[in-house]
Amino acid sequence: MSFAAPWVFLLIPLPLLVWRLAPPYRQRIDALRVPFFQRISEHLSLTPGSGSIVRGRSLWKLVLGVLTWLLIATALARPELEGEAVTLQKPARDLILAVDISGSMDQTDFIDTDGSRQQRLAGVKGVLAEFLKGREGERVALIVFGSKAFVQAPLTTDLETVLELLQQTEVGMAGPHTALGDAIGLAIRQFESSEVKQRLLILLSDGSDTASSMSPINAAAIAAQRQVKILTIGVGDPQGESENRLDEETLKAIAERTGGEFYFANDQQALARVYRQIDALAPKKVDSETYRPHRNLSHWPLGIALVLSLLGFALHLLGQSRTPREVTR
Repeated sequence: MSFAAPWVFLLIPLPLLVWRLAPPYRQRIDALRVPFFQRISEHLSLTPGSGSIVRGRSLWKLVLGVLTWLLIATALARPELEGEAVTLQKPARDLILAVDISGSMDQTDFIDTDGSRQQRLAGVKGVLAEFLKGREGERVALIVFGSKAFVQAPLTTDLETVLELLQQTEVGMAGPHTALGDAIGLAIRQFESSEVKQRLLILLSDGSDTASSMSPINAAAIAAQRQVKILTIGVGDPQGESENRLDEETLKAIAERTGGEFYFANDQQALARVYRQIDALAPKKVDSETYRPHRNLSHWPLGIALVLSLLGFALHLLGQSRTPREVTR
């Protein structure tokens, strides 16, 4: 237990100083003046007293007053009960994954760890799932794009939901073409609600831009102005035809414009290595705050002081009702 305002205990001697330095309290009381006072008092067998009376102080009143004052001072010092230390983690970086789900992602030329071929998007999903498991404590968003770009999951720390939405994506859901510039522009808009300084976009695509309303290079320039770093990952075939061909030059230019990096991954092992390199280049950022919850206990001494005050007042009234009136000259 601790006190939030321990300096209040310096006020404990205050009543003693008031008692010693302040003038005594005086009170005038109505009296009845009668003739032949001496004869009447003798007839009633009463002994007249002095015209002024100094009332004595009972020991129990003194003790009760001291206890009440000590309890009030303790309440003003705000006693607090400290709880166990609690550590809160809040994201220090926001991360957006932009995944290409255009028609070319349906090709089965992505090499699995056992050497077998599988669909490009299926292989990317598996590696992305492992990557997201290491993002605990960060806010992550998921954008999917084809002919159009869509927000599949906004910035959130609920990584399980992001993983589930990632697994639900299918090739062609956003159209057959590739809109790199639109995906970057949509990511920039998502970052507008971010209050953290570090903003990272991981852009994964297997084709060249064929459907954007905004040039990918212009979108990257805007991202750089908004302090968004873009890491681009190419998983397609640089020797492919038309829109199925991986445009390495554009992906490199996008990354360089924002101070990021370009990676090429044509199989699951290479893609896993890419994510490990990303972890080394931009490790997880989480701010943590540790505090101890404090429970205010001021109401306890204050309540006891109130009970003692009411008890003292009741005893005082009871004593007054039993005390005979004084007869004075």
